[in-house]
Amino acid sequence: MLQTIIKKNSYQDSVVLMLLTSKLNQLPMVERVSIMMGTPANKDILVAGGFDTPEMAEATSNDMLVMLEVTSQEATQEVLTLIETELNSQKESEGATKEVINTWDKALKALPDANVALISIPGVYAALEIEKALDNGLNAFVFSDNVPIEEEARLKQKAHDKGLIVMGPDCGTGVIHGLPLAFTNNIRKGKIAVVGASGTGIQEVTTLIHRYGQGVTNAIGTGGRDLSTEVGAVSMIDSIIALNESADTDVIVVISKPPAKEVATMVLDVLRKLSKPVVTLFLGSKPRSHEENLYHAYTLEEAAQLATKISLNEAVAYTPAPAKDVPLSTTKGIKGYYSGGTLAYEAAFLLTDALAISDNHHQAGYILQAGPHEVIDLGDDLYTNGKPHPMIDPEIRIEKIESVLDQPETAVVILDVVLGYGAHEDMASALTGAIEKVQIARPDVLFIGIVVGTDADKQGFEQQIEILEKAGVVVCQNNVQAISTAIRAVGGQLTFTSKETLPKEASPLKQLPTVSFELEQLLSTTPKVINIGLQSFTESITDNGGEVAHFDWRPSAGGDVALQKTLYFLNNFQFASKGEN
Repeated sequence: MLQTIIKKNSYQDSVVLMLLTSKLNQLPMVERVSIMMGTPANKDILVAGGFDTPEMAEATSNDMLVMLEVTSQEATQEVLTLIETELNSQKESEGATKEVINTWDKALKALPDANVALISIPGVYAALEIEKALDNGLNAFVFSDNVPIEEEARLKQKAHDKGLIVMGPDCGTGVIHGLPLAFTNNIRKGKIAVVGASGTGIQEVTTLIHRYGQGVTNAIGTGGRDLSTEVGAVSMIDSIIALNESADTDVIVVISKPPAKEVATMVLDVLRKLSKPVVTLFLGSKPRSHEENLYHAYTLEEAAQLATKISLNEAVAYTPAPAKDVPLSTTKGIKGYYSGGTLAYEAAFLLTDALAISDNHHQAGYILQAGPHEVIDLGDDLYTNGKPHPMIDPEIRIEKIESVLDQPETAVVILDVVLGYGAHEDMASALTGAIEKVQIARPDVLFIGIVVGTDADKQGFEQQIEILEKAGVVVCQNNVQAISTAIRAVGGQLTFTSKETLPKEASPLKQLPTVSFELEQLLSTTPKVINIGLQSFTESITDNGGEVAHFDWRPSAGGDVALQKTLYFLNNFQFASKGEN
């Protein structure tokens, strides 16, 4: 029987609860379990997942909901004890703090010269906290997703008007003056800067730059919707202009998932006015030429190579890593099961081009679905709604790997293992059991992997490669080589043509706007961060000598978003009125 257990006033990080749910679901006495905070959105997720009881309505947004079905009554107490033990050990690992910071006033008092708010709370509450950050003069780095796009557009314009910037929503990766934020690798400092409307795109390019011997001081994530028509590239354009004036930057790399055509034109108009060399990568486009001081890449590998060569004053040319020598398969299906969305997009575009695919009429959750070929971004909202991201939790990827046992058309499986802060501590080992299971039953299936990381990442770059190779995975240098190798295995070939450099096209802009003092300071000094949400996001900051105050956030007003906004704006109005008098 399905039980509903409500733990009153026991707010926990959503990621902690997701991982705990995944762990408990593997226990033999557990038939099914889901643990979430009792927010309205989470209740909808639970109902959709078949966890629906009348008792659930009693839970508030500050209460922890345990929906549990076990094999016996004795098992119930055993599972509840395990939950308490796990959550208590989590508190101990986080360490005791002198004072719990649970209001903006306390956070600003603890770190009065903070200039970045790192926000990783449920998306339904994020817009108001972004608003508060901007009203307090802080730039916002927004890991939270599911923020309405109209709110994103409004808040980014508000930030622009204040001389600030909103990075995100759904911004997973950033490096600000050498300080890594959220899901980020350890990269050496250098003179290359990156602006990206993509998370793993930034990670792939910056880690390759590191492995090529160069470094990155700033990598600004804008969120995947920044180059949409609705948002209009506000954050990307402000970042580009600021980096053009930064003394720490010699080369700028601009990356985006497929942008709106008119917005891409706006960005290019700005880029053509810059004094510094730029490398662009708009995924999905296949540029035929470069412009003087403005180089157009087709792949993430090319973007990293060109930026590195420009920084070294070497001839600008792209040399793709050649496909590895693998056996020719008698079947033709290539399956890409990615945790990185940008890597998945790149795979889909390259496969479509090399295999002349014209029938990509894919269903929701797929980027490519044509005949025997599939590419899936397992970090898509469809797969992560109420579940941990696949960079953290291997469950969805294990499920997909094992599904190959029922896919006789599959010849190749491509996988990525993304290292760095926030990622799984040993993803290679977590996946090898499923890989070996498939290889025993289907020795004809070729597994190809890439490891996105550096030798400074805590998981151990070389160790992760070694674990995969011992499991029979062909590990490639980067995503392009992996795709090229997969195509070779099914009898195809991925080819690239060299590009000539033409005169730079004229820009209609007369001059670039002036960079604000706040943005100049953001890029030229180590930021001081108020971390609102996931406690684990403080690790990358403290490990790299940064200052951070952790805001132990809880939803107010019983989780009623409309009431929260009303109270905030009423308080602000009263404060402003008193100030005028």
